[in-house]
Amino acid sequence: MATTGTDPASDRVLHIRFERSDSDRIEETLRAIDDGEQPDPYFEVTFHDADQLHRVTRPKNLELLRTIAREEPSGIRETARLVERDVRQVHRNLTELEELGLIGFETDGQSKRPTVRYDALEVDLPLLESGGEPDAADA
Repeated sequence: MATTGTDPASDRVLHIRFERSDSDRIEETLRAIDDGEQPDPYFEVTFHDADQLHRVTRPKNLELLRTIAREEPSGIRETARLVERDVRQVHRNLTELEELGLIGFETDGQSKRPTVRYDALEVDLPLLESGGEPDAADA
């Protein structure tokens, strides 16, 4: 899994890719940073396991991501209240999203506030390998 991007600009999109990253875009961004430029923010996560992609797109996890982005809850308990779910289940799902690189936590004393650095997700799921051959997972 690879992640890039740091600028808190508006209209931030997290590009979720399966098996192949946009290495040209990542290299372009890194080159611009090395040259002292301020490139547009670029966020990307690349998964190599279909289960990881499935975990991202589960309805409960998408609901949590949307709620965090929209409501900016102060902690896990408030997040659970907003989605009307058990705190333990929400905590488990948030931990999973953190492991996948989709959220972070800001710690304030005993409270852990879930955060996202982007406003939208864009999922790229190729059906063919780059040479035009069907993906081996399709066989």
